Amino acid sequence: MAERVTPGRMGDLITLGAADALWAGLTAGSTVPTAFAAFTRSPAHAQMGYVLLGGCVVVTVKAGGGRWSVAEAEVRRAAAELNAVEMDRRDLVRIGPFRDWAKLEHDEGTLLRWRRRIARELQELGEPERAARCDDGRLCHLAGIDWRRILVEKTRDRKTRTWWLPRAVVRLLDAAEHTETRWLRAARTRQAGATVAESPSHHRQARTVDAPQTTSSHRPIAPLRPYNEELKGHLYSVLSRKPSISRKVAEWTCAVCRTAPAAVLDHCHEHGYVRAPVCHSCNTQERPDHLYSNHIRVTNRYTRLFHTHTADWLRHWHRCPGCRARTTLPLPHLAAWTAHIACRPLRPTHRDPSSSRGRKPCGALRVSWTGSHHAPGSCQFTVAVDLCPSGEHRVLAHVPYREAAERFRTWLTETVPAVAAEAGPDRLDDLPAQVRPVIADTSGEGLALF
Repeated sequence: MAERVTPGRMGDLITLGAADALWAGLTAGSTVPTAFAAFTRSPAHAQMGYVLLGGCVVVTVKAGGGRWSVAEAEVRRAAAELNAVEMDRRDLVRIGPFRDWAKLEHDEGTLLRWRRRIARELQELGEPERAARCDDGRLCHLAGIDWRRILVEKTRDRKTRTWWLPRAVVRLLDAAEHTETRWLRAARTRQAGATVAESPSHHRQARTVDAPQTTSSHRPIAPLRPYNEELKGHLYSVLSRKPSISRKVAEWTCAVCRTAPAAVLDHCHEHGYVRAPVCHSCNTQERPDHLYSNHIRVTNRYTRLFHTHTADWLRHWHRCPGCRARTTLPLPHLAAWTAHIACRPLRPTHRDPSSSRGRKPCGALRVSWTGSHHAPGSCQFTVAVDLCPSGEHRVLAHVPYREAAERFRTWLTETVPAVAAEAGPDRLDDLPAQVRPVIADTSGEGLALF
């Protein structure tokens, strides 16, 4: 039977069972599904001195009788932050499997490592084993979030499975992992300082401490700082070799969404300059969906890149001095823009009774190019529609790179004049007027732009 929550009991401390009931009750109306036993079910370890709830660290303490307890106010604060998260179940991010999953080892420690935990469970366990494991109560949540209820599995060619989670949940779990790492680092620093300050007679007691514990309800984590162009003009090939760059990146918030902690350095693969530190979610969102080395599938996610959040993304892409000077985008992004914006009126539509407008775009939009990203001015874009009832692989337009760049410059001036004003002079005069086909080298990874 679940324990009743009694506010103010034991100095505002409640037992783990009462905290489970309180967490489930407060988050019942949240758009992000939560687990009931967030404090008492693996992978939560209250005995380690803390429990993750969403992106918050809730400190656990040993009360009278040796029972572990938590502050009721901390549970309510974590629930309020989670309830404020808005989740769109259609805005999905692929979380695996990827080619390097086999190299990742699962950590049995306290760190969340949510991608590794999900990968190990979904790869090693079959459907009956998954259900049995969930009923047994082990590994049924991550940071208090019931990720199974929102996990989407897609199957391609009846063999290849891919896993997807809503973008809001991916950002939330990334923030939880980042917060836990910083909290543990700060706790170990305090513990080491306390050990040094103690007299030799107390060293034996210090060795018996299994994990950092504290009775303070305040999180000892330094706030993330916003990115203010500190890495402007740096080459990624030079900056990525510095040993401390990963720790430095983790101190910033994402330069695009400005909410999640940064995790990677986004850079222009065409010019080699660092753009800014971004979170995993934003880094995945801007990555073109390559069918092959020079074919891109243009999906609905480009609506966010070129419509709803246009100013943020264009400002981010133009952090590259090369793209800003040419007033253009990297080749894959310019190709996607050409198909999604410039050639939109050419895309066929068909009648759709379920739509209020009566018609919807038909087929799957695809754009490809001839040539190499090392010489983008010689390329030509081919925009086509696959799986269209009026004719499969129907070609809509052939657009030379020079024409696409000129259209983009005009559109940029009309859409985001502030970004266009910061761009360099028009340097399209040195581009060839005629398309010069270039044979692409597909023998290796040279054309793997992203």
